[in-house]
Amino acid sequence: MSATDKTFILASASPRRTQLLASIGVTPDKIHPADIDETAHVGELPKPLALRLANEKAAHVAQTHTDSYVLAADTVVGVGRRILGKAENGAQVGKFLALLSGRSHRVFTGVCLHAPGGQIYSRVCETRLKMKRLSQVEIEQYIASDEWRGKAGGYGIQGLAGGFIPAIIGSYSNVVGLPVYETRNLLIGAGYLHG
Repeated sequence: MSATDKTFILASASPRRTQLLASIGVTPDKIHPADIDETAHVGELPKPLALRLANEKAAHVAQTHTDSYVLAADTVVGVGRRILGKAENGAQVGKFLALLSGRSHRVFTGVCLHAPGGQIYSRVCETRLKMKRLSQVEIEQYIASDEWRGKAGGYGIQGLAGGFIPAIIGSYSNVVGLPVYETRNLLIGAGYLHG
């Protein structure tokens, strides 16, 4: 049985991650979101948090799918030591955007792959971005767009907020939610894809 005969499960309901996987020729056989507590530990920094949550999501789904490839990812926005998760409401989006306005920040995505046989492959990708200084009108219009829903840091670079980002250093797909270069290399390392 070849690696591609094994079931491939994406432990995320994110349509963006499904689209990014498709861009490297991978279509999940199943979508199985991992329901875990995503709260940061006291003193936990953005980069280790992203990796820990990806590992925990993959492990959670792999428990009941031991003979499958299980891929999980988690994206965290960091401003210094501060973590910006998914905004819960428009007021929180406003606070996030006010904090990011005119400043540099980092986006971290942890990626973890559980392979059949128990091998675990993981890494974290980091992208640095600068956001322009935003006017109150721009912030209010972005909140009204609802594009922020379900997105780390309260914005999605692939939509209207792309017009707020004058500089990016690193992987664009990482900011969208899945670094495709790193993910492809994990899949090659695990024998699921051929390099």
